[in-house]
Amino acid sequence: MNNSSRRDEAKILYKLMRLGKWEHAHTSIDNLTKGFPKHKRGDIRKMIPKLIKRGFLHVKPTAYGRQVSLNIERKKEIEEIVSRYLEQI
Repeated sequence: MNNSSRRDEAKILYKLMRLGKWEHAHTSIDNLTKGFPKHKRGDIRKMIPKLIKRGFLHVKPTAYGRQVSLNIERKKEIEEIVSRYLEQI
């Protein structure tokens, strides 16, 4: 995975951290692509299943779509990823 992709993953994780979406606080997958440039939204959408598979995100199915939250058990690792790739934040 290239550095740009890792940076985009860190941005997704940071967005959820900033919104306080740990464990039982969920947000729609559609909300994760908001705030990214339109030409990158497709790539961002493809990264979400990878973050789920790697255990960084939990999925909660609802009647109105799938919701995601950060995995509190991986909090330290998530914070390290965010700080490594988003040093200026």
